[in-house]
Amino acid sequence: MIKNIKYLMGLVLLVTSAVASFGQDDMDKFVSNLLNKMTLEEKLGQINLSSGNTGAVLGGGGEGQLEAIKKGEIGATGGSSFESIKKIQDAAMESRLQIPVLVGLDVIHGYKTIFPIPLALSCSWNTTLIERSAQIAAKEASASGVCWTYSPMVDISRDPRWGRVSEGSGEDPWWGAQVAKAMVRGYQSNDLTKNNTIMACVKHFALYGASEAGRDYNTVDMSHLSMFNGYFEPYKAAFDEGAGSAMSSFNLVDGIPATGNKWLMSDVLRERWGFDGFVVTDYTSINEMTAHGLGDLKNVSALALKAGIDMDMQGLGFIGTLKESLDEGLVSMEHIDSACRRVLEAKYKLGLFEDPYRYLDVERLNSEVLTDANLEAAREVATRSMVLLKNENNILPLKKEGKVAVIGPLAEATGDLLGAWVMFRNREIVPSIVDGIKNVGGEDINVVTAKGANLTDDPYLRKSLSSPYAMYMGEKMKIDERSPQELINEAIEVSKDADVIVAVLGESTAMSGEASSRADISIPESQRKLLKSLLETGNPVVLVLLNGRPLTIEWESENVPAILEAWAPGTAGGNAIADVLFGDYNPSGKLTMTFPRSVGQIPIYYNHKNTGRPFDEVNKFTSKYLDIPNDPLYPFGYGLSYTSFEYGDVKLNKTNLKGDDKLLATVTLTNIGDRAGEEVVQLYISDPVASISRPVKELKNFKKVLLQPGEKKELAFIIAPEDLKFYNSDLIYDWEPGTFIIQIGTNSQDVSKSEIVWEK
Repeated sequence: MIKNIKYLMGLVLLVTSAVASFGQDDMDKFVSNLLNKMTLEEKLGQINLSSGNTGAVLGGGGEGQLEAIKKGEIGATGGSSFESIKKIQDAAMESRLQIPVLVGLDVIHGYKTIFPIPLALSCSWNTTLIERSAQIAAKEASASGVCWTYSPMVDISRDPRWGRVSEGSGEDPWWGAQVAKAMVRGYQSNDLTKNNTIMACVKHFALYGASEAGRDYNTVDMSHLSMFNGYFEPYKAAFDEGAGSAMSSFNLVDGIPATGNKWLMSDVLRERWGFDGFVVTDYTSINEMTAHGLGDLKNVSALALKAGIDMDMQGLGFIGTLKESLDEGLVSMEHIDSACRRVLEAKYKLGLFEDPYRYLDVERLNSEVLTDANLEAAREVATRSMVLLKNENNILPLKKEGKVAVIGPLAEATGDLLGAWVMFRNREIVPSIVDGIKNVGGEDINVVTAKGANLTDDPYLRKSLSSPYAMYMGEKMKIDERSPQELINEAIEVSKDADVIVAVLGESTAMSGEASSRADISIPESQRKLLKSLLETGNPVVLVLLNGRPLTIEWESENVPAILEAWAPGTAGGNAIADVLFGDYNPSGKLTMTFPRSVGQIPIYYNHKNTGRPFDEVNKFTSKYLDIPNDPLYPFGYGLSYTSFEYGDVKLNKTNLKGDDKLLATVTLTNIGDRAGEEVVQLYISDPVASISRPVKELKNFKKVLLQPGEKKELAFIIAPEDLKFYNSDLIYDWEPGTFIIQIGTNSQDVSKSEIVWEK
């Protein structure tokens, strides 16, 4: 209480008007007055995000960190627990100017109530639920003092070898933009003055998802046309939605690291797009510019500041070198003031100057975290994120009777259901899939289980999965010392008289996410051998996949009668998977990232460009492989249901349009099955003749509709010239007159088409 009074008394000296007013003029006046009172060292402290000692994990409220905060040397840090964040703000109140600390955390897909990984969330095709998941995450995290999240990650990626595809929304820029906006709305709720909202940080700006060879932190090289037409849209959408901050990426852009790239950070982000928030680096990415070949820490720190970076995350380059660079004329005081101003403005917008403890709320911490309502929401989102890939002879849904054998190294997993980038692994509250089948199946089923195989028997992969980082991000791999054949024999014995076998296979948490790229994205051989043995029993087999990326599962697709893609479904994942398996929920998810047949097809994505020699089975000299088809195993937008839908022809209200006309495209959808179900009706547009080569098709809209058995509904899409725009060779965003092909269907491959002509 004394510290709060002391703080408020000191605040009167810094501002003459009520701080509760969040108008631009009031903020400008407040921040300008504060800047005038700050020393150079205090300004450098504000643009330093640090734990207080290099190389340490951010946050924690350690003594070294707290002393640095008291000296005004740290403007932002990481934090997780209520107690540690309280210590951090207490220390800030003992600094000369009592400037609160900005506390951030990787709240990627939940705080303590964990939702499905973002890639799975995107497969729900439901922006309302996606926004709700972010809103719940914000409410839980903010109660502990966290006021800033390093999310959403909006990087477009066409390479599933890259582990961080689990954190994004897949391959399509239009859909990625819709998800990005929903996440920003969920975190910020259009009102950062509320103490149950947190500031979003859009990452990784830019192009991180295009890392060569799918290898994390690797180089990126692409044209400006590809950037603007294929990758930039989700970033811009998030900024247009009001995201308060951005994070620079590790990779090169035009041969210059993003963190030191003035064209990217100033010309595009601020001048072209009008972004007025602050930009923080990714972890030590300023320091890493030295390895890119751009000079020592002093040089690259100056380069980053002048490029438009406002805050250095854990690199200590800004606080350690900018004073010397200022003396030498490498940077100006204007550069430092500009960066410091943006950081202070963020704190002002969050209400931290009004009350540095506003996000520390014990009452909310005890009443709004891990509530029954939050867990139920996580379960609902998880069921809607799963994708039914195959269901031969309608094996699914399962009956709630008989003997069910749940087999596999992930059958009883709990922590591995949570996915990567989860800071609080409350395994105790997570039902495994075995638990979920018992919970949902009821008393008339007999559930038996066996491990059947280790996650992998490959020594190289085992070593990688046993690293300290792997265990930090996920679960420690448990090795059963029995021989592979002994494990299989046990599984066969357990399941030999089962009515159905549910094989739970795929990836552990540590096999995807940051620094978890894989050259071979198939199911590990130990698990595939188990699956083959289970199929040889002659019993019906359902494959449940847990994974953080698309996998190469061509053999599984050909041989297993039913496959459910469950991803990493989160805290309620075990129960949610059972909901889908037993038909309590009819799956409606659709893929937002293409499943390749082979890694040799990568990168593979639906909205590719035309080739001058398109595929032709007869003519050898066309674009194709000798050993596999060109087509993916499962295309973008693909997903089955326990019912069936029939599409009518695409109907247009006109086929010749001009100027600002609007086109009405309709299609009749009929549920021809015997169950109620939801279908994601997808609209694609092709622009076959343009000033530059355009994608073969582009997603432009969709409708998710629930139909009862036998129900028929006409769905209408309104198409405007805005939907035809792209960046031309001069990077002008506009549309060009000509012929367009309107396509509507159940996925990116299976569509009905109609042609129009649109003149200016």
